[in-house]
Amino acid sequence: MKNLSFLFEKKYVSIKNVLIILPLMIVFSSLSCSKDEDDNQPPAAIVYNEENPLDKYHNLAGFTTTSNFVNSGNYEFGLTFSPNVKGKINALVVKLPDLNPNLKITIWDFDTKTVLRTEMVNVTTANTVVVKSIPEMMLEKDKKYVITMNSNDWYKRNKADNSNAVYPITAGNIKFWEYRWVGGSSQVFPTNISLDYNGGDLSFNFQQVD
Repeated sequence: MKNLSFLFEKKYVSIKNVLIILPLMIVFSSLSCSKDEDDNQPPAAIVYNEENPLDKYHNLAGFTTTSNFVNSGNYEFGLTFSPNVKGKINALVVKLPDLNPNLKITIWDFDTKTVLRTEMVNVTTANTVVVKSIPEMMLEKDKKYVITMNSNDWYKRNKADNSNAVYPITAGNIKFWEYRWVGGSSQVFPTNISLDYNGGDLSFNFQQVD
């Protein structure tokens, strides 16, 4: 009887140990499987913040003096630029010293001088930034584009001494090459270049995608 009691106690201890260890093994196995599943997941895509390069461009160009021009004759004018990364334009951004219910904004292919996108913007309040969301427009890395508007109202941004800015000017992921303009109310690719000022304010919200 004494030997049987000893065997029973030994068996009881063994079963008790199994009952303690088994749940721990299950938890460890579950954690291990979960980690393997996490390791096999593709990395999450990076979502980049939107950026508007206009203010930084003005600062880097030294264009800190501003004059208002209202009803001063129609021009097609804007900036030549290229993105340093692949990205997209999500919105157009404009500010005028006067109202304009039908402001025409154009994005051009610089090399072919063809229209890539035309948008009409309703500027209902003077001296107020207007942001118009547009269907995303993909831009190629290092490819040159021109963004223009046709208006008889604008802000002139220049240096205090009216000297030329030194181009190209890199503002964030956008490189600006020059300011272009041509007289008239037609949607025509601007052929004249001025380095001592920028007529605007016209810009866009850019978002890197790759």
